[in-house]
Amino acid sequence: MEHAHRTVADIEGPWEDSDFDSGLIERCKRAWAKPITKLNNQELATLLRQNIAVADLLPIARKRVRDQIDDDTEFFDGELREAVNHAERRL
Repeated sequence: MEHAHRTVADIEGPWEDSDFDSGLIERCKRAWAKPITKLNNQELATLLRQNIAVADLLPIARKRVRDQIDDDTEFFDGELREAVNHAERRL
């Protein structure tokens, strides 16, 4: 499958619904079927913090941080950078 069209579902498998409901779960669920190159900064940060598809998402997130791409979706300034640093420490 072409990288630009790969989704988290392609990497991790289909979304499995849970009886537990939270904002975090809803954010992950909405991001699950999006092409990974179309995820916004906040979605990337959320998935990285949850240790989801890190090998595929980390290069995308690093590039956005390096290129200083600000799409006004982060909950706080530097959220994506912090998530990248957190993911790198776990490697």
